[in-house]
Amino acid sequence: MTDAATRAAKLLKDHRESIDRLDAILVYTLGERFKHTQAVGRLKAEHALPPSDPVREAAQIARLEDLARKADLDPEFAKAFLNFIIQEVIHHHEKQQR
Repeated sequence: MTDAATRAAKLLKDHRESIDRLDAILVYTLGERFKHTQAVGRLKAEHALPPSDPVREAAQIARLEDLARKADLDPEFAKAFLNFIIQEVIHHHEKQQR
């Protein structure tokens, strides 16, 4: 390998190691988030509250879009990602109410 290729391989390895650590953080963070949303689902089921809260969901999406812009992340990606999570949470809440 040339010196440039060796340096590139080292940089690639370093980036991939960081990506792997960040992926682990994301998974553990999602796990922690879902523990809380499951507790919310139980509370909603116990008190006959609706499984979804469109006002809160809209506020969260707007908040995350703003955070995404500040983090130099595509806000549409952040919105799609949060919408996916919200739909999964609602699905769990609906199951808890059955």
